[in-house]
Amino acid sequence: MKNYAIIVAGGTGSRMKGVVPKQFMLLNGKPVILFSIEAFHSYDPSIEIILVIHPDYLSLWKQLTREFKISIPFKVVEGGRTRFDSVRNGLKLVNDAGFVAVHDAARPVINSDFLKNLFAAASAYGSAIPVVPITDTIRIIDGDTSHQQDRTFLRAIQTPQVFKVSELQRAYMQLYQPDFTDDGSVMESAGFPVHLAEGKRENIKITHLEDIAVAEVLIKNLTTEARRT
Repeated sequence: MKNYAIIVAGGTGSRMKGVVPKQFMLLNGKPVILFSIEAFHSYDPSIEIILVIHPDYLSLWKQLTREFKISIPFKVVEGGRTRFDSVRNGLKLVNDAGFVAVHDAARPVINSDFLKNLFAAASAYGSAIPVVPITDTIRIIDGDTSHQQDRTFLRAIQTPQVFKVSELQRAYMQLYQPDFTDDGSVMESAGFPVHLAEGKRENIKITHLEDIAVAEVLIKNLTTEARRT
């Protein structure tokens, strides 16, 4: 059984309002996307890594691979109009049976232990979607009013999400729907059950510029903990 990792970096970083998309910004001296590449390679040196990159930034990525002397093997495919299209493009390079993790490049605070747990859960249950409980108070907007929502059964979804290759490929044969916000929603629409696994609060998504500073601290803490073990 072969392992694959599709790292989605097809966005243009419009919400960051920066010159460079967030996945290519520097975090502790390295491009954000490189942390995910290194984490997957550390978990499984034989894993096949597929990067999905917006066509406008392919030349920038080539420049970064030279500048940072990135030697970890990977394949590159162009991103599509939506995240759904980008993941489907990445799946075209997945040829063997096994498990595939789909990860957002904007989540750099992951490590091999976290990936090991997710792949183990996918092997046991057929899929693994990391989630964390919601701790904020939630209110539902209803016209001009709002009401509080019970958060007991609510979870925030993270990536990487791990699935059987054959099932994810079948799910992505569907036509795109606006409510396909992650891979789990695509799988459920195709009739596949999904298994929720334990996520990590540190596994933040870089969305705004200030998130870079938070991620830098979390990465340093992760590195310090790894040295102690």
